[in-house]
Amino acid sequence: METKYWDLNDTLYTESAISEAAELLLKGETVAFPTETVYGLGADATNQQAVSKIFEAKGRPQDNPLIAHVAAKEQLAGLVESTPGYVDKLIDQFTPGPLTFILPHNGKCAGNVTAGLSTIAIRIPDHPVARDLLTACRVPLAAPSANASGKPSPTTAQHVWADLNGKIAGILDGGATGVGLESTVLDCTGDIPVILRPGGVTKEELEKAAGKVLLDPGIMNEHGKPRSPGMKYRHYAPEVDLWLIEGTAEQIQEMIDKEKSHAKMIGVMAQTNVAAQLHADQVFDLGNQPEEIAAKLYDALRTFKEGDVDLIICEALPEKGIGQAIMNRLKKAAAKHIGV
Repeated sequence: METKYWDLNDTLYTESAISEAAELLLKGETVAFPTETVYGLGADATNQQAVSKIFEAKGRPQDNPLIAHVAAKEQLAGLVESTPGYVDKLIDQFTPGPLTFILPHNGKCAGNVTAGLSTIAIRIPDHPVARDLLTACRVPLAAPSANASGKPSPTTAQHVWADLNGKIAGILDGGATGVGLESTVLDCTGDIPVILRPGGVTKEELEKAAGKVLLDPGIMNEHGKPRSPGMKYRHYAPEVDLWLIEGTAEQIQEMIDKEKSHAKMIGVMAQTNVAAQLHADQVFDLGNQPEEIAAKLYDALRTFKEGDVDLIICEALPEKGIGQAIMNRLKKAAAKHIGV
């Protein structure tokens, strides 16, 4: 399959590109597009055959549910049976934005979007390209991250091209994404909302708006049927093994030196103040602010290539605010988690 590439950095072609992409989607094809979190691989969520092409292109397990993206609150309401009162508050405060709601569905989306569950994951993205595309399509779009399943999520169109060129109908290049981590997934089927996947909206922010919010203990569980996207299977893995290390710069350097003594080429990911103290074959400075680290994380994981390094050693980060989402992704990417 030839993958069409639209460069939206040239605004002269944006409108026609959106129209072409929407036409392909309505014909049952798959198109990648930017959101404020990562690039998504979209298909008409009401068309089961179209949605099946997402699983085929990504190599994604069929029991892993997808997120349906909609343009507005009214469209969201049209896909679900009911919404608790706190959901309206959260929609008004955090959408459009990186927050996904798990709600009982009414069957209007294809069964392979929900993986046979009685609930659907649904969100309103906050990116002009995503919103223009959804408006042009007039249907909800099922859209997981536009990467090969299990690999780091794409934050640029180039990442999508590297993974899916020849496997999908098109890519809308809207530049680098903003948040850099996927949306927070919130189970809203009970009286108290429960975070199933930490993401761009933090637990602290949600609690300020909705009161008590729980964190699901199964977030790191890879066994059993997943209740939402991102709860099962190893994700975000780079080309070579990643070890997540809790410790000081000196302790991390000792680990680097030990592995280099075995003739290994070592790559390192760390915050700025720690990265400046480390000596390895490749060092990626993640920055100091949690929001900056989140935006850089997947690009960092894709930077280290097999043949250039044999092992990536990454500094563990504080699990506060969006740091909880960062560490959730790193733990899922890591082959080993070491406390030194």
